[in-house]
Amino acid sequence: MFEAVESIEYRDRPGMNPVETVLGCFVDEAGARAAARAARAAFLKDQTRDYAWWTVRQAGARLARWIADSRAEKEFVLDLRSGELVELAE
Repeated sequence: MFEAVESIEYRDRPGMNPVETVLGCFVDEAGARAAARAARAAFLKDQTRDYAWWTVRQAGARLARWIADSRAEKEFVLDLRSGELVELAE
């Protein structure tokens, strides 16, 4: 199972922890990624000045398998061998 997660840092709440919302659980990573991309598109459409990021991870995991944020059009995956983010080229 995979989770799509949205995290938002609200501009009008400095110093507060980000609000994390699980967007859903999916049987495959592709489904979770599609949900996260849809949430990102909706967030960007509102043109908010808040900062948000979306992750896909195995249910209950602490490491993300896919990452995108509201400030860049890039998507990333985590290279578990090096611990570095690698830009996803799809």
